[in-house]
Amino acid sequence: GVKISEADPTIQSVGLGGRPDKDGHVTLDACIMDSQGNAGSVAYLQDIKHPVSVARKVMELTDHVMLVGQGAKSFAITHGFKEENLLTEESRTAWLKWKKKLGKKDDLGPNDDHDTISLLAQDSIGNLAGACTTSGLAYKIPGRVGDSPIIGAGLFVDNEIGAAGATGRGEEVIKVAGSFLIVELMRQGYAPQDACKEALGRTIGRHDGELAFQIAYIALRKDGEIGAAAIRKGFKYALSSGNKNKLHSVKGIIN
Repeated sequence: GVKISEADPTIQSVGLGGRPDKDGHVTLDACIMDSQGNAGSVAYLQDIKHPVSVARKVMELTDHVMLVGQGAKSFAITHGFKEENLLTEESRTAWLKWKKKLGKKDDLGPNDDHDTISLLAQDSIGNLAGACTTSGLAYKIPGRVGDSPIIGAGLFVDNEIGAAGATGRGEEVIKVAGSFLIVELMRQGYAPQDACKEALGRTIGRHDGELAFQIAYIALRKDGEIGAAAIRKGFKYALSSGNKNKLHSVKGIIN
């Protein structure tokens, strides 16, 4: 699942090799939900390569939902996770290059198409689950946490209805509780595709003129129907079913 990407240092949006914050620290966020409505989450986690696995431990071993910062790290180490430096030379070089160009009023990094990896899954008997993992906005203000570890924003699973996940500008996803909204729209009868578009419409409607950021959603309904939508072009999602794997491109709503 998403652990493959977390361990890949060439993927600079999650786990090992993720882009650091403004001060050069790699901080990770992740969450997980299962078919029983259980959830676990970690935010602002440092020096642990697999935040999604720590989130799972939070879900399985505690009655909490979210652990953050040093508390999350201490919990991870207590449960056998290895502490390691996540800032690769490639990410460090990119960060130093960004710092050199930084203006007095700049506090954010490059506006990439999307930074989070969201995974939705359905087993052979129809049960749903999901996971979400990210290193967050590149060169963010230290302490910033986006939508990815927030249940209902970056990820939501309701085994009776469906599941949804988000990627892109987390602040905007949080403001509309994006993933929860999509699942509730599917509950009302929206198709997954239409639910994703409606959720994006809530954000687009709050902004005048062209949006400078990207948001994309994926959705999976209980009957197996899928949907996806993005504000701008460039978003792709992978669909795996049985032995078949296919990459799908999504047209942007506004370009």
